[in-house]
Amino acid sequence: MEFDKAVEYILNEEGGYVWDKVDPGGETNFGISKRAYPKEDIKNMTRERAKFLYKRDYWDKVKAEQLPKDLRLPVFDFAVNAGVSRAIKLLQKLSGVKQDGIIGPITIQAANLVSPYDYKLGRLDYYSSLVSNNPKLSRFIKGWTNRTNRIYNLTISEDRIA
Repeated sequence: MEFDKAVEYILNEEGGYVWDKVDPGGETNFGISKRAYPKEDIKNMTRERAKFLYKRDYWDKVKAEQLPKDLRLPVFDFAVNAGVSRAIKLLQKLSGVKQDGIIGPITIQAANLVSPYDYKLGRLDYYSSLVSNNPKLSRFIKGWTNRTNRIYNLTISEDRIA
């Protein structure tokens, strides 16, 4: 999957402007949070600005273009949802390489050993541990689980088409 298609899925998942006091991201628009981007005008964020930030700060940072096609969307989505380093570390853990949160040639090569299904399970484990450590976040678990499953289903359906 290429960036233009992947970012549309992300934007659909993230939706518009929200300011939820319990959400660790706080004020968000198109999934871009004030916490991560304190200098951005979140309330007036445009779709094009969000796409620019997603490309520069998530897609490019996880080197999605160099990942196996069936992992591009799941890794990108997890980077958006849980952080670039965490998305990379999960990929590294599943591929059996050093978990340093930095994606380089070794991680990219080892990513060929990771299935989208295993990446999905790793994400679900992460969300479960978040809720175990902070029960206030339990109200988000259903949404995180559903999102992870939707991204997985999109990935495997794309793989069948390609």
